[in-house]
Amino acid sequence: MARWSHLDATLGCLRRAAYGEPMKAITIPEFGGPDALVLTDVEPPEARSGEVVVRVAAAGVNRADVLQRQGHYAPPPGESEVPGLEVSGTIEALGDGVTGWSVGDEVCALLSGGGSAEMVRVPFEQLLPVPAGVSLVDAAALPEVACTVWSNVFLTANLQPGETLLVHGGSSGIGTMAIQLGRAVGAVVAVTAGSPEKLTACAGLGAEVLVNYRDEDFVERVMAATDGLGADVVLDNMGAKYLSRNVSVLATNGRLVIIGMQGGTRAELDIAMLLRKRAAVIATSLRARPAGEKATIVAAVREHVWPLIEAGEVRPVVMSRHPLSAAADAHRELEASAHIGKILLTV
Repeated sequence: MARWSHLDATLGCLRRAAYGEPMKAITIPEFGGPDALVLTDVEPPEARSGEVVVRVAAAGVNRADVLQRQGHYAPPPGESEVPGLEVSGTIEALGDGVTGWSVGDEVCALLSGGGSAEMVRVPFEQLLPVPAGVSLVDAAALPEVACTVWSNVFLTANLQPGETLLVHGGSSGIGTMAIQLGRAVGAVVAVTAGSPEKLTACAGLGAEVLVNYRDEDFVERVMAATDGLGADVVLDNMGAKYLSRNVSVLATNGRLVIIGMQGGTRAELDIAMLLRKRAAVIATSLRARPAGEKATIVAAVREHVWPLIEAGEVRPVVMSRHPLSAAADAHRELEASAHIGKILLTV
């Protein structure tokens, strides 16, 4: 009986898709706290030229979703108002001009929005196959962090074997990926985190220099660990709060890449110190990049990161999985900042 019930449910989903009946999605009628997230019926997406429709198995929850819910991070023009920047699932439909993919393929995808829903529309060049050895659900934990880390630490900052990488927020989704990829290419990885438990988790992933930012100075610790040389690359999610100390901790020819503003948006920059160190400060974002740039990043991730995942050298770190209807609970967990790795919504 369970088998036939499952078949009936699957056929029902296909019928709804075929006739354009509403799907469930997280909406934000008014900005606010986690309870501002409302699960409601919306029109399902249709694949335009160069796009596919993915039936979602799971969606990652990211800081960007929290900022969007609060009214601080609108989606790019023309993109879905539904939050969610990464998903895993099965291809439901193909638009004109799509090559290399078929209906029924299991994929994960980098999005500009729309992931917290039963279905989502994706440019086909932002699709990735589910890596061997990773479940369909847990694959949703990969696209955003893998693309963020690879584009910033490697394509932009050009981290090299033997260099030192400092990762702020080492126990976050991005942090856990950065640690693993840094170690995989032969870098020494230093991290900051806010508890012994988080630092232990970072050490288990390969971090060697562990700094509790609540009672330790990361500049002193990293300088001591590198014999006064400093960090060659710093991946920073804090912004203004850490700017001066990040510049201080940079090695000669060091590269500071800022990807977040959790510590504010304005601070003084010591240009004289930058000149002495011949260092660079770079600020980047991923969501608003043109489709062509995203396609280039996704292709690089597939070429360089996916083999490491399939070889077992890198893995998604998933803290918890919540049903789509409990999106508010997932946001509360993320904002509490006690998690290690990724938080997912399952559909």
